[in-house]
Amino acid sequence: MRLNTLLRRSRPLFAAALGLLPLAHGQAEPAAPDFLSTLPRPVDTAPTALPTEMPAFTPPAAASAPAVPLVQGTASSLSVAEMGQQKGLTLGGGQLRSGILFTLPADQVITHAKLTLALKVSPALLARDTSLQLMLNGQPLGALPLAGDGSEAEYELDIPAAMVVSSNNLSFEVQDRNTMQCERDQSDKYWVTVLPQSRIQLEGQRLDIGRDLGHFPRPFFDPLQMTGSDVTLAFPATPQPQQVNAAALVASWLGMRADYRGIDFPVALGRLPEQNGIVFGKPGDQIGPLTLPAAEGASLQLIDNPINPLYKLLLVLGSDEQQLRQAAWRLVSAPLPAGQSTLAVTAATLPVHQPYDAPRWISTSQPVPLRTLVKESDALVANGIYHDSLHVAFRAAPDLFMWDGDTVPVQLGYRFPTESWIDEDRSQLNVSINGTFLRNLPVNKTGLLESAWRYLGGDTRQESTTLHLAPYLIYGDNQLSFYYAIAPKQDAPCSLLTSNNIKSRIDDDSYIDLTHTHHFSQLPNLSYYVGASFPFSRLADLSQTLLLLPATPSAAELRTLLGLMGRAGNATGVPVSRVQVAFGLPRDRAVLEDRDILAVATLGERAFTGALLTGTPFQQEEGALTVRQPGTLARLKAWASGDWFRKPMEADRYLSSTDAWRGFLSFPSLWSHNRVVVLATATNDQELLKLRGDLKSSAINAGVRGDLAVITDENGVRSFRVGPQVPVGQLPWYLMMVWYASQHIVLLSLVMVLFAAAIGLSLYVLLARHAAQRLAPYRGAASKDKKNDQP
Repeated sequence: MRLNTLLRRSRPLFAAALGLLPLAHGQAEPAAPDFLSTLPRPVDTAPTALPTEMPAFTPPAAASAPAVPLVQGTASSLSVAEMGQQKGLTLGGGQLRSGILFTLPADQVITHAKLTLALKVSPALLARDTSLQLMLNGQPLGALPLAGDGSEAEYELDIPAAMVVSSNNLSFEVQDRNTMQCERDQSDKYWVTVLPQSRIQLEGQRLDIGRDLGHFPRPFFDPLQMTGSDVTLAFPATPQPQQVNAAALVASWLGMRADYRGIDFPVALGRLPEQNGIVFGKPGDQIGPLTLPAAEGASLQLIDNPINPLYKLLLVLGSDEQQLRQAAWRLVSAPLPAGQSTLAVTAATLPVHQPYDAPRWISTSQPVPLRTLVKESDALVANGIYHDSLHVAFRAAPDLFMWDGDTVPVQLGYRFPTESWIDEDRSQLNVSINGTFLRNLPVNKTGLLESAWRYLGGDTRQESTTLHLAPYLIYGDNQLSFYYAIAPKQDAPCSLLTSNNIKSRIDDDSYIDLTHTHHFSQLPNLSYYVGASFPFSRLADLSQTLLLLPATPSAAELRTLLGLMGRAGNATGVPVSRVQVAFGLPRDRAVLEDRDILAVATLGERAFTGALLTGTPFQQEEGALTVRQPGTLARLKAWASGDWFRKPMEADRYLSSTDAWRGFLSFPSLWSHNRVVVLATATNDQELLKLRGDLKSSAINAGVRGDLAVITDENGVRSFRVGPQVPVGQLPWYLMMVWYASQHIVLLSLVMVLFAAAIGLSLYVLLARHAAQRLAPYRGAASKDKKNDQP
């Protein structure tokens, strides 16, 4: 069914009044209004994942801006799932009002908006003949009658375009909700779910913000955009390693800013992007119709795209690796000056990172307060009785090591409201991590003495406890969740049940303590790589990493490598400012020593992959990847050392039965002890480009492990371990001895048997000799008596 709004005709007048529509030629530009200050304050909404930064955008005067701002048409849609509600939004029980926050690119002017709402309503709520009130930014959009047969229903609603701004609050409220909340015994029967496929469709125009470096990262990337972004990176027809090096630095920073939304980096070789793009090269390089301008030293320039002046090109220029790295670092390390289209870059000292100092990884050197893990000061406070869970997200280094039986302590302080109408016996705090339930924490202490003291009127509030998390519950990316399940007494007034003046909170000084863990693991382990770009991210700037590409890399190989750099920046929160790039396998062994190596190449690059795989468990035969089968001696050695989980035969059979695939393989480096090589590969360029979509899938990420992961369209991901592993990290010497014994139980048993046999044999010889010496006199006397008895 379709609901038409009364404001549709007045949209052009309303938009012109607010200064949203383009001006006529020669018309003076009015001052930009502050949209958020002119709108009523939004109602309270459920928290949802938002971009890291949400700055207001007011286009300043660009250098050489035209008299009439150029605009380009845009069309997009944003689903409820993309707004952060992956399972949709359910209004039910006592919480019959909630909402969603969503943001749009700040330089986009909306000219038409339509909301497609997919709903599922409970039969009990349908029987009450109620309606769903919709509001956008505090302004009513209308009441939607809830009718139907209980199945999914879809509605369309036109939204006045002038109401849609950069930061928006779309809220829903079931009318007559106060009456339903008072029906405590039946409140769970009343619910309506806004399904995740519900979406808002938008049409508009994107303003030409001029050639002003101060807008960066706009127009290439907008932090307010909630969907994935594409940023085209352009190179000369024959790119150089130093240009890819600078591009990797910029890609990692953009991946860090994109965060959960994802970002892709299409590559243009020898041609210009059709829209916005970032160009890397040296002065004088020819890229399509553009000759890169002359510049002394490193520089940044923002120019109109010669193909279409509505779009912009950002030129990152430098004559050598040092200048290009300096230009890329200046681009991402600090805001660029406003009102300039060209910037000469002065040399700066790049920061030096230490192991495990990634800002997005929780510290293991000291207990970490939970308040430092949330972005907002009130993120640990729940308002009212009916609310969403409180979430505390944190990332950890994937190689944290603890013995079985050890736990991670979480010291938790918590406060329930002190209200006489709250049933303290039934109220509790639910705690979970990564979807796994941990404990229900009571309001009051339990026990006979505590119960007696409480009966006498004493204070028995618990308000603090220590949770002990098992090591297997800690992943690379984690989320602690707290939900205050507050149960009101039967005689509680209805007016209090809907009050938001009631506060439940997690104490700011609550903390998680990882100080007794160690950084130690066995590599290769591809699950560490896909989860946190480890071991490369051990040093967040990748200063001990070498990126390898074929001698003449394709656009697909470059695009894949830059996408992996974006994931690295997202995992650590640090640009890869010190990574090194090489084309082809370097002849100089020093380049390969003491470095972890990340390589990207299709199996069609036989010379490159063949040389890289020499001496490893993998090899190429007639262009196909195969697994070398270990000899008898190697199998006996693996069996004796307790390495019983290799499956080279199964992996080889699977590869031989698979035609088109992509994935990862890893093996110990042949050039350095305790270093590894990870190769992202595929049977062809088309398969290689699918890796980006694969890595966005949580199911595939969870299935990647071992040292070989093969991904196909038909079977998803299959993982194997075919080669040896090496211990990497540091443990105290006594723990290292215990760990070595636990990992080599067969060898240890054989040694113990041989040791026992040697000791037993030695004791037998000594005791036999001692017995012989002790019995010698008796044997001599017996021999003499025997001679005397002879006739």
